[in-house]
Amino acid sequence: MTTAPECLRHPVVVFSKNYLPINQIPVKRALVLLVSGKAEPLELDDCGESIPVHSPTMVFFVPPLIRLTINHIDRAWRIPGVTRREVLRRDKHACQYCGSTQHLTLDHVFPRSRGGGATWDNIVTACESCNSRKGGRTPEEADMPLRSRPKPPSHPVVAFAEQFWREHKRRQTAATGK
Repeated sequence: MTTAPECLRHPVVVFSKNYLPINQIPVKRALVLLVSGKAEPLELDDCGESIPVHSPTMVFFVPPLIRLTINHIDRAWRIPGVTRREVLRRDKHACQYCGSTQHLTLDHVFPRSRGGGATWDNIVTACESCNSRKGGRTPEEADMPLRSRPKPPSHPVVAFAEQFWREHKRRQTAATGK
């Protein structure tokens, strides 16, 4: 038997009415949505086992995936401003030239001295040594290719959906051995 705190720690993936994975929520919140009729169980191949939640008189089985039966109102979302914190988050706290996670700074891909601005597609995370080595040159001139092309952060729902399907595909591949 699973203890109350242990079973309530399991995440449940919530899909919109249009089958877009939008978020992960605690089991307790998923149970409320299911009991109130605002969500229904969703079954996918290899999605995991239902989570048993015990009350004094009943056992509820909460599926690992639920689908909202009501229209999900997405909050307005704007691309965040270009800040050190947001650039580091986007670049996963790693130098975009060598992959180092130590002594990180921000680098203008097209140098400010040559008219490069502080925009999402012109700023990347760089360690001090790579930033110094690149200097006032472009990555091509310095022969320092970027590991990934800088771009604005994507909408959180889109990012979550991409991550969910990537992990789902990985689990299916591992289960089938292909």
